[in-house]
Amino acid sequence: MRVRLIVLAKAPVAGQAKTRLIPALGAAGAAALAARLLAHAVAQAEAAAFASRELCVAPDPAHPAFAELSARPGWDWAAQGEGDLGQRMERALTRALGAHDGALLIGSDAPELGAARLREAAAALADHDAVFVPALDGGYALVGLRRSAPALFEGMAWSTPTVMARTRERAAAAGLRWAELAPVADIDEPADLARLPAGWQPG
Repeated sequence: MRVRLIVLAKAPVAGQAKTRLIPALGAAGAAALAARLLAHAVAQAEAAAFASRELCVAPDPAHPAFAELSARPGWDWAAQGEGDLGQRMERALTRALGAHDGALLIGSDAPELGAARLREAAAALADHDAVFVPALDGGYALVGLRRSAPALFEGMAWSTPTVMARTRERAAAAGLRWAELAPVADIDEPADLARLPAGWQPG
């Protein structure tokens, strides 16, 4: 089964990245953590050994913040484009499904989302229409599809505690058979910093 792994990435620019962490880390510190999280997500994606990988970035692949990543082999690049988070995710997944049997999409906010979990998610698509790794905050850190499902993404209230619950409702209404793997923590708010891997704590 050919599965494409997509990493949705925002340029780690001070004042624009991880803005909810700025009260705890400052703008530069929040951007530095965003860069580290992104590098970690890319490394885990490479360790998972997917033959097809994409960095789907904002604002665009030519942004200087991506200069170091652009030198890494084995990645395709695409711009996220316009629209809310749901529109950008749905567009990336649908594009990938045009040439692959399945597609997984992750962000860079969940350092627990390692190579083994990525491979487990890909394996789940062999006998499910969709797969999710829920986040402890009520959202999800990974979504995978075997066929396009726009209803999962349209008009969702993103960054709220109801995202995963509403996604389950929509998946059921669409007749999807889905798998859920063990949940992980997203690093979004100052309180989440306690869940960073050992040795990552700022300061």
